[in-house]
Amino acid sequence: MSIIMATARYDHTIRFWEALSGIYKRYLATAGHLHIKLYDIKSTNPNPILSFEGHTNNVTGVGFHCEGKWMVTSSEDGTVKIWDIRSASVQRNYNHHSPVNDVVIHPNQGELILYDQAGNVRIWDLGENKCTHQLIPEDDVPVRSATVATDGSMLVAGNNLGNVYVWGMIQNRELTSLVPVTKFVAHPNVDNNNFTLENTLHGHQRWVWDCAFSVDSAYLVTACSDHYARLWELSSQQIIRQYNGHHRGAVCVALNDYSERR
Repeated sequence: MSIIMATARYDHTIRFWEALSGIYKRYLATAGHLHIKLYDIKSTNPNPILSFEGHTNNVTGVGFHCEGKWMVTSSEDGTVKIWDIRSASVQRNYNHHSPVNDVVIHPNQGELILYDQAGNVRIWDLGENKCTHQLIPEDDVPVRSATVATDGSMLVAGNNLGNVYVWGMIQNRELTSLVPVTKFVAHPNVDNNNFTLENTLHGHQRWVWDCAFSVDSAYLVTACSDHYARLWELSSQQIIRQYNGHHRGAVCVALNDYSERR
């Protein structure tokens, strides 16, 4: 099993680690704002192999097809773009007329879920090349975060008022249907909405910016303004690895611990 963790920080760097050993594996530097740069992390060449130009405002999200066939980005310019990684050209451009906060690739790799400052959650069917669903949980309340369950069965979105909306995603052949499941306030009334607090992890000195579960949900990785990323064992609530290669706050983290196909 290959377990690689990535952390990002304010000095424009992303570091790749071997999660269980804490060994620093790769180094990648990139610029934000309007530009996306692609690096070959297996190469010793420190320069980007491709630059992607086309957004006219801050890039807010990026994602890769599971086999690396294409890349998708979202931006405050109100667009979502799908790029050909080989040529750095735009294959598709979706205009949403409102700053897009992020884009998520559905596990089926055939749909995009994006959410914006106007309070919309939209689903784009890439096969049909059209928007199949538009959800507006609350008018003019920006949707700040959204995610899809690994098995594609559920969509969750949270907005600036702290309200979280959950929809079931039912796959009927090639068509996805959405069924409202529940709504709850994320904090502080979690216990009153059929959710119970499992654990509280203590050890961070400043803000925690991001976190990611392992595939088996036995571990959690967190990124913090105190310059550290930490790997937690949830059963014992203990820090089992601490990554201290950053000189400024770590603001986002991604964990890849899927077993390689045989």
